[in-house]
Amino acid sequence: MTITLRPGSTVMFTGDSVTDCRRLESEEGLGSGYPLRIAGEWGLRHPDRPVTWLNTGVAGDKVMDLEARWQADVLDARPDVVSILVGGNDMGWHTYDPDGHVIPAEEYAAGYDRLLAPLAEAGAGLILIEPFLLPIRGLVEVGDAHIGEEERKEWRADLDPKIQAVRELARTYGAHLLAADGMFAELAATTGPEYWAMDGVHPTPAGHAALAAAWLRLVA
Repeated sequence: MTITLRPGSTVMFTGDSVTDCRRLESEEGLGSGYPLRIAGEWGLRHPDRPVTWLNTGVAGDKVMDLEARWQADVLDARPDVVSILVGGNDMGWHTYDPDGHVIPAEEYAAGYDRLLAPLAEAGAGLILIEPFLLPIRGLVEVGDAHIGEEERKEWRADLDPKIQAVRELARTYGAHLLAADGMFAELAATTGPEYWAMDGVHPTPAGHAALAAAWLRLVA
């Protein structure tokens, strides 16, 4: 079953840098990534059903950062549909909170659950996008760091239970799941992972296009 976007609906995208995509520098406030592509394609397909598109993604955010701004940035907008992608900063070298505490999957899941509960109570449609990691070979530059393959294997071991947590939360809340990790793994098998995300984490234009196409298959 798909989510029906009615005329006048408000759709909120939120999460980390993959959603942010320099949204504050863009005219529409949607950034240059998959939210912009989704809004543009929807307008072409359904000119008779205008939708308000909002983006409150913030680069570097973890689940706990979303919690801190959830009321002001998401709930106060009273969105009809909320699309969430968070978890890339909750894995690997980002798995420490400000006190140096490793963020386990259980804490990630509990925080994510607290994000979803008020939205479900308000009757918002939910789209949960799995965090993902593509298997890039050799050293890759992520932010100011150069990360090797062995370190990224540790990222994968840390990320897998968090992906599973998102899947379980989608079932619990009856949310629509965009299985991005599996999608990119299949795509990378034929083209190579760099085509979709040069650093394994941040999508290329082709990666954003793939996310947008998959997202649009969940709505009608």
